Amino acid sequence: METTDVHIPMKDLFFSLPEAVVVGNGEFPSHEIPLQVLDSSSLVICCDGGANSYIESGRTPQFIIGDGDSLSTDNRTRFADRFLHSSDQETNDQTKAVRYLHSKGIRRIAIVAATGKREDHTLGNISLLQEYLHMGMEVTMLTDYGFFVAVRGTQTFKSFAGQQVSVFGLQTQGMRSQGLKYSLYDFTAWWQGTLNEAEGKEFTIFTEGEYLVYRTYQKKDSNLL
Repeated sequence: METTDVHIPMKDLFFSLPEAVVVGNGEFPSHEIPLQVLDSSSLVICCDGGANSYIESGRTPQFIIGDGDSLSTDNRTRFADRFLHSSDQETNDQTKAVRYLHSKGIRRIAIVAATGKREDHTLGNISLLQEYLHMGMEVTMLTDYGFFVAVRGTQTFKSFAGQQVSVFGLQTQGMRSQGLKYSLYDFTAWWQGTLNEAEGKEFTIFTEGEYLVYRTYQKKDSNLL
């Protein structure tokens, strides 16, 4: 299968680089964009077992947070000086990391390695972006294929012609769009806002309420149906 070149440079993913990066316990990234974001950050906090893959990649975390149940015995001993133990069972390690950064006054963060391995964990981690929005955080979740953001109200997004876009909004009023191939409306099911496409360098979503936006790094592969 042929793939296209990356069409959106790292500098255009954010208004500025994130203040910190959270590494989850999903599939460790292999795409250059999440890896660049990860390696450009001055602060990296790993979610428990996510530290295993991060350390195996040759990197050293500043902090590891969680209850330690999925962190290897060797890494727990080796990095005991930066392990932040949290046995709270009412939330997951990703949210523990986000709340820790929030407590330190950090608001603009990226999350990597939050998807893959288990679909239930993937859905849960993505859905938590709305909770972080309520906390006043600016969070971008990057995968090997694209990135999610949770926003509210009318917003304009950087883009490129042919970029694949999906919008998930179940709590919106009067949703409409400019710069997308297919018109938006107030959805009643998750799938209704998927598989859209940007027509140029930006698109705007007009609405009241909260929603998730997913954008790919590349144009749609012509070999994919």
